[in-house]
Amino acid sequence: MSGPELSKTIPETRERLQAVRNAGKSIGFVPTMGALHYGHARLIEAARSENDFVAVSIFVNPLQFGPNEDYSRYPRALAADIDLCRSRGADLVFTPSVDDMYPEKQLTFAEVGKVGDNLCGAFRPGHFRGVVTVVLKLLNIVQPDRAYFGEKDIQQLALIRRMARDLALPVRIAGVPTVREPDGLALSSRNRYLSPAERTAATVLYRALLRSRDLAQAGEAGASVIKKEALRVLESEPLGKVQYFDLVDENMQPVDRVTPGIRAAVAVWFGSTRLIDNMELVRIDKDSQ
Repeated sequence: MSGPELSKTIPETRERLQAVRNAGKSIGFVPTMGALHYGHARLIEAARSENDFVAVSIFVNPLQFGPNEDYSRYPRALAADIDLCRSRGADLVFTPSVDDMYPEKQLTFAEVGKVGDNLCGAFRPGHFRGVVTVVLKLLNIVQPDRAYFGEKDIQQLALIRRMARDLALPVRIAGVPTVREPDGLALSSRNRYLSPAERTAATVLYRALLRSRDLAQAGEAGASVIKKEALRVLESEPLGKVQYFDLVDENMQPVDRVTPGIRAAVAVWFGSTRLIDNMELVRIDKDSQ
């Protein structure tokens, strides 16, 4: 199997993709920070199934890391990432440098109001400003018909969807369900930071989410009751330090009652590694909409 085309610069990428558009082909786009795993593979597969041409970006974005976060040690494995892109049928891999993306001090930023204020936004000031800014820039470079993001980062997905609506971007933002290990742990590039004991302990996120879903589907509608039970599960794991657990609506705002579409969202520290996860508690009946 031949590999995907590789592009390192913005002009080169724009020129190649303009030729694709001129040929009347649709473009699917998967923006990533690399250290790709099977969750990313699912995003590429989803893009491949719905588009004529698939572009993947690999860029560790410094704007979304705080001063004491893991930018310098964030895993980078470009050769393996390109192999995964090849195996899933990506047509182009865009790997810009920081100097390409930010040739001078960034003075322009994108923000999405209250959607980014709760959950991760409350503990990572500036993080979502960096995320939304780089995604908007990448969408402007690639100009895809569809862009694909994982539901594991549900707040990020909500922010990007709202940005696309508010700014009338001509792109469909597609969410792809979370991919999990057999024991339920959501796939994440940061899982590789975990010690063996922490890796075992990390399944407590999934167990707390399952407990929440079971309660909701059994008819419990009180958010405070569900949160109390989920925290009991989380706090039973001595290696985990809970940062937050909450029930939120599509705008990532806390709710008092469970209704269809409400999600439980959680963040837990294991040593120096912070993991997040979420789960829809009662599914929206699409046929009734």
